[in-house]
Amino acid sequence: MRRPLKNRNIVREDISYGSKEIEKFINYIMWDGKKNAARDIVYGSFVYIKEKTGQEGQEVFAEAIKNTSPLVEVRSRRIGGANYQVPREVRPSRQQQLSYRWIIAAARSKKGEPMIKKLGDELILAAKNEGSAVKKREDTHKMAEANKAFAHFAW
Repeated sequence: MRRPLKNRNIVREDISYGSKEIEKFINYIMWDGKKNAARDIVYGSFVYIKEKTGQEGQEVFAEAIKNTSPLVEVRSRRIGGANYQVPREVRPSRQQQLSYRWIIAAARSKKGEPMIKKLGDELILAAKNEGSAVKKREDTHKMAEANKAFAHFAW
C-alpha cells in the first residue's frame, strides 16, 4: 500500500530576489538554524559569480540547477529474494532537491577556501555543464541506463 503524502513546508520568497527556489536553496545551505549565515553565503556567492563571469548570479544559479537535475534514477526493489536496481523517472520536486544536494555537497567537499567562493565556483562549473554535481547526474543516468532491463519491475 502506498504511504500517505506528507504535508510539505511552503517556502516564502527570499528577501533579495523574490525567488522561492533561492529561498529553498538557502534552507538547504543552512546549518543549526543559522539562516542569516546561509543567506550571506548564497548572496555572497552570487556577488562572486557576478565579479567572475559578468553574468547575474540568479541566472547562473538557474542554469546550474537545470544542468544538474536528473531525469531518471534507480530505486532498489526486492523481488523474489533478489534486489534489483529499477530505473524510475524523477519528480520535478525531487529533481530540484537532488540538484541542490549535489551542488552543496560538491562545494562542501572542497577544502581551503571560504564557502562563498566554493559555492560560487561550483555554480559556475555546473552552469557550464562541468564539475562534481554534473558528474554525479551523469553517473546516475548511466546507472539507470545500465539497469534498463529491470524497468518492467517498476511499481
